[in-house]
Amino acid sequence: MFRHVKQYQYHAKPEKADPIFAKQMQELIGGQWGEMSVMIGYLFQGWNCRGPAKYKDMLMDTATEEIGHVEMLATMVARLLETSPVEAEEAANGASDGGIVASVLGGGDTQSAIINAAMNPQHAVVSGMGATPRDSMGNPWNTGYIVASGNLLADMRFNVTAESQGRLQVARLYQLTEDPGVRDMFSFLLARDTMHQNQWLAAIEELEADGLEDTPVPSNFPQEREMSGVAYQFMNFSEGEESAEGRWANGPSKDGKGKFEYVASPEALAPEFGELSEVDPRLYGTPKQPKSPASS
Repeated sequence: MFRHVKQYQYHAKPEKADPIFAKQMQELIGGQWGEMSVMIGYLFQGWNCRGPAKYKDMLMDTATEEIGHVEMLATMVARLLETSPVEAEEAANGASDGGIVASVLGGGDTQSAIINAAMNPQHAVVSGMGATPRDSMGNPWNTGYIVASGNLLADMRFNVTAESQGRLQVARLYQLTEDPGVRDMFSFLLARDTMHQNQWLAAIEELEADGLEDTPVPSNFPQEREMSGVAYQFMNFSEGEESAEGRWANGPSKDGKGKFEYVASPEALAPEFGELSEVDPRLYGTPKQPKSPASS
């Protein structure tokens, strides 16, 4: 059961309107590495968790926090699309410039500036100056962005990536604005992403310490069934051999079950290059030789 508390986890109020930055900030909502992705991903990881209760509870704690982050970002986008107090006063006094709305609907000195700077037209036409579940280019969020496999180690390794990419994008957007209100909220989100990166790394360590999962994932698949001869080989498939200098090319493997080997010139293990057979003629694929029309 979820309950909504009419408070924000942190402030979500810009100093002034900025429709162009509102468009850019959409990436943090509906982008591949945005808050909707971690919110939905953690929820399904938690709902599907069959492991010890501490992992399920931790996933649900963080998933629920991420709902609040989506709310904060959506509110910030909506406020970046509002008319500023100065614009409202000018409009009330009969000035020609009525702010963002006037610019979109027609008239006003701001119109050409907004159009030239590529304000997201959907913010006016579709959402009425509100946030949308889309990225900064208007692409809709989709479930292909999330992972909820039922294997906690596989999922939490992905979660480290998600939090790393998400924090990277917040940091980049921080540099694209001078608004103190936006930067204040970003400072909070950056700090929470710092925690979440460390949280998933700690959870990975604990999963391994608890003996629940290990490398390679899935660790309970019989490893003798894989081709052991290539299991720890690094294969050089590009020009140059600089990659031979890396830790991944020599020494004991990270799972402690093998030894890395550098293969400078990998050879094909299946040298024959067979051709595909023809499909059923009723599927009308291109045949190897001309054929007369087949009767149905």
